[in-house]
Amino acid sequence: MIAGSHHLAIYNFGIHAESYLTAPVQGFALREPLNFEAASYAAGFVGRSGYAGEPGPESWGEQVFPRFLKETGRDSGVSSLSLWRDIESLMAFTYSGVHADALKHARHWNERQFWPPLVLFWVEAGRRPAWKQAVERFELLADHGPTPEAFNFKSAFAVDGSPYVVDRDHVKLLSLQNLERQADLLSVVKTLPV
Repeated sequence: MIAGSHHLAIYNFGIHAESYLTAPVQGFALREPLNFEAASYAAGFVGRSGYAGEPGPESWGEQVFPRFLKETGRDSGVSSLSLWRDIESLMAFTYSGVHADALKHARHWNERQFWPPLVLFWVEAGRRPAWKQAVERFELLADHGPTPEAFNFKSAFAVDGSPYVVDRDHVKLLSLQNLERQADLLSVVKTLPV
C-alpha cells in the first residue's frame, strides 16, 4: 500500500436489547460520547460520520441500516462509520482503553446477532464513504465472507487485494500512546454503571 493513498473505513451495526434511553442500556449511552472523544484523540483517527439532526460532525449521507434490522422488526439500530489511517491504528483504538471497556460490556446492552459485528474496507484518501456504501459492504461480508472489498480484522486485506499481515508490535505501541491520551476519559469510564 502506498502510505496515505487510502484510509480504512469501519462500519459497525448492532441492536440494543432495549430502547436507547432506558436503564438496561444506560451504560452504553453514558459511554458513547466518551468513545467518540477517545477516538478523536487516537493515533491514526481520520474522522467519523455524525448523525443527521444531532450535534457533532456532519452525516456522510442519509443513514441507512442493513436488511437485518428489518428482519428483527425494529426501526433503528446502533451503528457508526469512521475512517482510520490503517488497520493497526483502528485495532489499537478498538481493543484498548475507553472503547475496550465498552466492548467488555456490550453483551449487557445488545441483542445477540447472527451477522458480522463490523466490516472494514479501503477508500481513497480524501473521500468519505456514505452510509449506503458502508451498508452494502456490510451485507457483502455477511453474504460472502471476507473479500478485498469487505473484510474483518481476522481476515484482512491490503489495498491491492493481498492478505494483510497486522504489525502487532505497532498496534501495541499505538495502544500505549492512546492510553496516555485518554487517561482522563478512562478514569471517568471506570466510574460508570454497566
